[in-house]
Amino acid sequence: MPDQRDIIIIGGGIVGLSTAMRLTRDFPKLRLLLIEKEARVATHQSGHNSGVIHSGIYYKPGSLKARLCVEGAAAMVAFCREHSLPYRITGKVIAAVNDPEVPRLQTLMQRGQANGIPGLRMLQPEELREIEPHCSGVAWLLVPGTGITDYRRVCEKYAEIIARQGGEIRTATEVTGIVRDSNECIIKTTLGEFRARYLINCAGLHSDRISRMANQTPAVQIVPFRGEYYDLVPDKEHLVRTLIYPVPDPQFPFLGVHFTQRISGGVDAGPNAVLALKREGYRRTDFNLRDAAATFSYPGFWRMAAKHWQNGAAEIYRSLNKSAFVRSMQTLVPEIQESDVIADGSGVRAQALRPDGALVDDFHFVSAQNVIHVLNVPSPAATASLPIGREIARLAQQDFALDSR
Repeated sequence: MPDQRDIIIIGGGIVGLSTAMRLTRDFPKLRLLLIEKEARVATHQSGHNSGVIHSGIYYKPGSLKARLCVEGAAAMVAFCREHSLPYRITGKVIAAVNDPEVPRLQTLMQRGQANGIPGLRMLQPEELREIEPHCSGVAWLLVPGTGITDYRRVCEKYAEIIARQGGEIRTATEVTGIVRDSNECIIKTTLGEFRARYLINCAGLHSDRISRMANQTPAVQIVPFRGEYYDLVPDKEHLVRTLIYPVPDPQFPFLGVHFTQRISGGVDAGPNAVLALKREGYRRTDFNLRDAAATFSYPGFWRMAAKHWQNGAAEIYRSLNKSAFVRSMQTLVPEIQESDVIADGSGVRAQALRPDGALVDDFHFVSAQNVIHVLNVPSPAATASLPIGREIARLAQQDFALDSR
């Protein structure tokens, strides 16, 4: 007979783990199983990122991203401190590199103040020289509370706490089918079948496919974007003391090529944002026919491409041309030369896209009978993972009528 559970969570990234951790804490008698198709948790987005504890400055006031990121940043620092995980408050400088960017930088400051971020201030040139002497630009915003950590280690700690609280995690268990009715879900996997009263879909790059398996056609489709990084060579790491970011293009949810210190040492430069032809494609040559066909057959993709083809072409060119990538870095730190950076890894962002071609900007959860689908949780989801897990658990309590006794 299939294993019987109360709740099954699909996806062992930071959001699925945070949700499981919160549910097993609030509902200690809950029989909870988390299924992950890879051999370990945090294999994809949660383990391929820059490790930044974001402040919440970029997000529209009142949005889930704004509210949960600001709260999540403080919660993440407290969690790392409580569990002796590495973290560091580095601060961040956002640089306007020309006069047209200055009003957008001022808007960012106003947005950050509206979101309740403490300590924001514009820097005078002499102040900048004390903080980031090699940074260029015409105006600068200091975000003192930004930090860095290792989200893979955070995920591993979440998994440890889940097990301690009575939950179970099964890795190397890929979902192959879902059968559901009003009473239960049958989850078919490569390691057999599992039954549950309720299902939570936190499958990240595959969340739309899991939704379809559960007989729920999502209003969005996941389109993967690869972000590539370079590392500064060790004798040039002194050029970046904190984190240095450009003023982002408000049309896109991407932040542009920036400089990030790593908690393990070193400085990253990147990422770009180029369409990936495989949902888990971390190399330029990675290709999956099913994934590519899903993207190119989706009308929303072509509507987005028609509107933003110039930006897309520029990203592809920058991906293929190191000189172009370095020129993006030089707008922030002019001293950097091609010989100062070496290619590093990459990450793939699961970006939800609407049929009209609009990129979904906020976190997006959908309830459908006895299933919750988490369909858009890109950055800053790692920073906000603790309150995201709480919100999904609250939604589960409300929709599933869970009893904490």
